[in-house]
Amino acid sequence: MTKSIYEINEKIRRKKAVVLTGEEMVSYVREHGVKNAAREVDVVTTGTFGPMCSSGIYFNIAKTSPKIKLGGGEVTLNRVPAYAAYAARDVFLGATALPRYEKNRIRPINFKYGGAGVIEDLIRGKSVLLEATAYGTDCYPATSLRKSFKLSDLTDAVLFNPRNCYQNYNAAVNRSDKTIYTYMGILKPKMGNISYSSAGTLSPLLNDPELKTIGIGTRVFMAGAEGYIVWHGTQHTTAVKKKNGFPVGGAANIALICDLKKTSPDFLRAAYLTGYGVSLAVGVGIPIPVLDESIARAAGKDDDEIFAPVIDYSQDYPYGKEKAIALVSYKELRSGIVKLGKKEIPSFSWSSLKKAREIAAILKKKIRAGSFLLGDPTAALPGAGRVG
Repeated sequence: MTKSIYEINEKIRRKKAVVLTGEEMVSYVREHGVKNAAREVDVVTTGTFGPMCSSGIYFNIAKTSPKIKLGGGEVTLNRVPAYAAYAARDVFLGATALPRYEKNRIRPINFKYGGAGVIEDLIRGKSVLLEATAYGTDCYPATSLRKSFKLSDLTDAVLFNPRNCYQNYNAAVNRSDKTIYTYMGILKPKMGNISYSSAGTLSPLLNDPELKTIGIGTRVFMAGAEGYIVWHGTQHTTAVKKKNGFPVGGAANIALICDLKKTSPDFLRAAYLTGYGVSLAVGVGIPIPVLDESIARAAGKDDDEIFAPVIDYSQDYPYGKEKAIALVSYKELRSGIVKLGKKEIPSFSWSSLKKAREIAAILKKKIRAGSFLLGDPTAALPGAGRVG
């Protein structure tokens, strides 16, 4: 038995769709079996919330008198550099941008406020100071601009993230004799701890490991707003090792877009990673239409069936070797203790399971209420099985 996204959307419109979160689907498959789950469940909701460095915003400033051409000049927002080489008034700000610094006096990672902080200030309704210099032309004679603005002052403001929602990811350890500071957190020497960053059974792309239903045009929950997948993310690949049908390591990821004005600080927050720098924590949820048994089977997997590679971030990661020391399940990682050989290692997560559950529950509520329809993809992502 197979279904179509059109058929499921008709059930959503009539408020008749059967919707379960990823965790509920695990229990349902265990109790009723894959065949019954494929027949009876229409949508599985997912969620993830964690640092996603490859994120940013773009917006268009209001007209000035005299007019100024920002393209080719320099622009800062609360003294954080932004990119303005698009046109006269279009500006892009990356989440990991940092204030200007004197290289010989201070390391940029010591700054706790950067692009992500500006983004959070905007969505919290705070004023942001724009300072710009330009070279001036006959049609754009102004050579400087200093102006404060709020998000509500902008006609267009967009959250655009080139690489979000890795399908899976590494678990990080440090086998050296000194503490190291990484984007995976502070790693103690001699494998004193292990960090990971995944929602496991709730992770969006793990619920459709072959990307059969996820493609360009898929409608998603993005930072509290309704967003869309616009392309595959940078570093996207499906050519990775698999275990139990699930990728081991980063694998696929997606590029996302939504209206910044509709986002919420509950699901979009500035983050500071000690000794590494700033990042942006983003909440994303993707509804998975249960079109057939293969999708029901994948969405019904549990954390003990999904594995992450353990990578040494003191040597193997920085020098591109990235050979797995071992594979560990998310069930073991979530237990708080990972056993490698005779060594028991405390584990911690950069991904919030609490927030992931909240996102999956919100999506479930919206779909059951008929207020969130599934987006039927117009094209598949590279390496996808098919688009339903």
